[in-house]
Amino acid sequence: MRRAVRVSPMIVCHKHRFIFIATRKTSASAIEDALSAFCADGDIVAATTPVAVTRYRPVDWLRLMARGERARLDRHESAATIRDRVGEQTWNSYFKFCVERDPWEKAVALYEQRTRALDPRPSMREFLTKARPGSLSNFPLYSIDGTLAVDRVIRYEHLDAELGAVGHLLNLPGELSLATPGPAVVARHYSAVVGPAERALIDAACAREIETFGYAFREVAPEDR
Repeated sequence: MRRAVRVSPMIVCHKHRFIFIATRKTSASAIEDALSAFCADGDIVAATTPVAVTRYRPVDWLRLMARGERARLDRHESAATIRDRVGEQTWNSYFKFCVERDPWEKAVALYEQRTRALDPRPSMREFLTKARPGSLSNFPLYSIDGTLAVDRVIRYEHLDAELGAVGHLLNLPGELSLATPGPAVVARHYSAVVGPAERALIDAACAREIETFGYAFREVAPEDR
């Protein structure tokens, strides 16, 4: 069995007939690491599968000539891109799944990750104003033409239990669990930094997942933040 380096999480496993679509700030790299243990030669593990030279972009050719590095699959390929890559028959017959996370918690986690080394550090509102909506919302990754394109969306809040259930559903020859920790838990509750202006920006960017999964903004007492 092949063990993949934890770099670019997206897997198409022909051996067990499943497709894992990576989403942002949902422990996707750790999940890929766990799933790759069940993959065999010929399966697509984004961290180790090179892109065909016929699909190279100018930047890929420059990297190849300057550093001798082959292009690898994108970190977060969308459902539509993966479907085109594997073909309709494989796409329609394989079990497809991903993970989604509370949008306000996810936004704060993204803010913490991308601004911790900046000096001066921008405010949450400044960060959200400049952030691309696509970096805040995962919905376009696991939908096609605005419709869910996967068989299961695991809720990040119940990650371990739901991963175990998927492992049993796929009849994997071993327990599907995370051997390495996912991203650090956000140190403070999102309501401590997400005010009305910040919430409006997140609500607009993540409207589809809020509606689809019934996410609701929660306020907590200052002493619990």
